Amino acid sequence: MVVATREVHFDGSAVPVGDGVVATRLGWLVGAGDLRVLLGSAATDFHRGGWNSWSPTGWAPLDESPLRIWGDDERRLTADDAANDTADRHEGNGFGALGLPDGRVLLLGALGLGTPRVGGAANALWGTVESDDGDGWFLGVGPETAVFARYAELLRARLGTPTAPPVSTLWCSWYSSYEDIDEGLIADVTAGLGDLPVDVVQIDDGWEEIVGDWVPNDRFPSGMAATAAEVAARGSRPGLWLAPLICLPGSRTATDHPEWLVQDPAGGALVAGYNWDSHYFALDTTRPDVQEHLDAVVRTVVSWGFRYLKLDFLYAGALPGVRHRDVPRERAYREALERIRTAAGPDVYLLGCGAPMLPSIGVLDGVRVGPDTASDWAPPGSVADPSHEGGRNGAAASLPRLWMRELYQVDPDVAFFRSRETTMSAEQRQVGIDLATVAGFRSTSDPVGWLDDEEQAALRRFLTEDPVVERTGRDRFIVDGCTVDFGPVVREARVGREHLTEARH
Repeated sequence: MVVATREVHFDGSAVPVGDGVVATRLGWLVGAGDLRVLLGSAATDFHRGGWNSWSPTGWAPLDESPLRIWGDDERRLTADDAANDTADRHEGNGFGALGLPDGRVLLLGALGLGTPRVGGAANALWGTVESDDGDGWFLGVGPETAVFARYAELLRARLGTPTAPPVSTLWCSWYSSYEDIDEGLIADVTAGLGDLPVDVVQIDDGWEEIVGDWVPNDRFPSGMAATAAEVAARGSRPGLWLAPLICLPGSRTATDHPEWLVQDPAGGALVAGYNWDSHYFALDTTRPDVQEHLDAVVRTVVSWGFRYLKLDFLYAGALPGVRHRDVPRERAYREALERIRTAAGPDVYLLGCGAPMLPSIGVLDGVRVGPDTASDWAPPGSVADPSHEGGRNGAAASLPRLWMRELYQVDPDVAFFRSRETTMSAEQRQVGIDLATVAGFRSTSDPVGWLDDEEQAALRRFLTEDPVVERTGRDRFIVDGCTVDFGPVVREARVGREHLTEARH
């Protein structure tokens, strides 16, 4: 049955209540289904909500090109909701907001699942859903900070809150060693941390035989339990990287169990994205045998002693495709997350990366909120692709998601203190340090042995001090009495987007 789009008129102060529209603090609750809000005055800019951790997110003027990934279909599949991508209008996922001429914002946010999509134009704000799997909409108006805080409050009430103890400080292996890790390197780096208060020491990609087969490779001959025990012995929580919802074509999981893979409607296994110089597949988590596999993987790594799991490329569990059980795709994803949570237990910290933002609320304890920072500031291609790795894009995407701290910890990725093995200037590195400070999730990948005395002192301050942070504007903060202004970084990230040459209607 085709249901007509509900239409409401916003006159600058209110919308008519009744017919599925109920007044609430700072706005209105609107029933489920597609919705169109007509404005009596012209809006100026649009806040795009990105689908997953890496998706383009933030404010863009309505008279400029939409904030999206341009010119790279493979990257769009990995880093955004490619199935719903639009090049000709400003749209995003889950929620969106318009900047009104008087400085207020008008926010439209979904209150559940259903792969909601929100778009905006000068005189309209609209929301659509793929499936009736949510709880309607919140239409809020007022000061930006207050309206987003109210939206977070409503989401918490419907989707829940985290359960594991929060992370204070973290060291991970990725940006210093990438996949070139072994048990000796991890032991040396862990010992090199000395008396630094590092809450979590996390081993990243490179420990497993191949993505999809979650057993240690021959560079960890003592087994992962031994490495976890060494980390725990220094008083840190052992952490481990996994991508439990995907597998590479060469994995035993893919070759021995092709029936475990989400299928493409055109036939064959669905290509879920691209990395490791290859495509990869998504596991069909609606299958009972895949669910048993997922339970076994998570219980095994937890039994090794790991109390923090970085779960990467999670979006693959929510891609459109043919599954064993015909359920809405975000519902399939959330059910998979809930299985992981049950298998891990309530006290194991789950960090999502590449994770769909709204369907992860109440299950994940933390979520990456921007692209990889890498060790460069703005590599080529980072204007056309706001999801492209780099410190500038990482900051520009993470800042507009800081309101999500009310839903789970927000991880803006690591801060850099080292002057070696990086092209970033001291000023650019400071942006990442400041961002981690205001986000409240302080992590680094720098081995202490790579740092000179001044850099080691800066790292120690970063890990030990607990500054008072006050937000004074969209991109401005006061940190222990000092003003930190990210505005120039956000404006720099936007330069050039208005000159993109792909078709725009």
